[in-house]
Amino acid sequence: MTTVAPTTSPVTATPTSAQQQLSSNFDTFLQLLTTQLQNQDPLSPMDSNQFTQQLVEFSQVEQQINTNDNLKTLIAQGANQTGAYAVSYLGKAVTVTNGNAALVNGQATWTYNLDATSAQTILTVTDANGQTVFSGPGETAAGTHRFTWDGAGSNGTTLPDGAYKLTVSAAAGDGSTVQSEVASSGVVTQVDMTGSAPQLMIGPMEIPLSDVAGVATL
Repeated sequence: MTTVAPTTSPVTATPTSAQQQLSSNFDTFLQLLTTQLQNQDPLSPMDSNQFTQQLVEFSQVEQQINTNDNLKTLIAQGANQTGAYAVSYLGKAVTVTNGNAALVNGQATWTYNLDATSAQTILTVTDANGQTVFSGPGETAAGTHRFTWDGAGSNGTTLPDGAYKLTVSAAAGDGSTVQSEVASSGVVTQVDMTGSAPQLMIGPMEIPLSDVAGVATL
């Protein structure tokens, strides 16, 4: 089992560009204010309300910048926690119900459930591009069935390992649709943290944490 470890960096007190710009603007403001006060007419002093309002605005902007920086820190901490949570799936069997399964060493396995007996059931396997690579008959009895695919396409070619999706189409004798559910499971052997969110890996298949429907310890 291998894991792509997250890259983290310590939180430092380096000012953001927004803080640096605000500080520069504030210094300029104070210099202008000092110059104006030094050169004002003693008999007609300037109104201090305007200066007070500007000081208040600078303070509000500074608070907003600090709030944004704190939010960024919280988001980064949340991402690290999500990564640690994803690592806990290593070595465990997870179940997904989106129809996807991993073809590994020429074998992919699904289970599908028919709510009622069907007159005809068609199993269709598509690749990552949505192209149909296999189609064949399935079981017609109500209940749960197992389908293992050997990676051979409808044209007889052997397809490479990867993620494939099974779709079940079942119809009753009167032509009405028989509802079906598809699931697959596999052991998580790696966690990919190179993207914006960690991905569980079952062979060559990536699984977002949100797609996990069940977890079992081996």
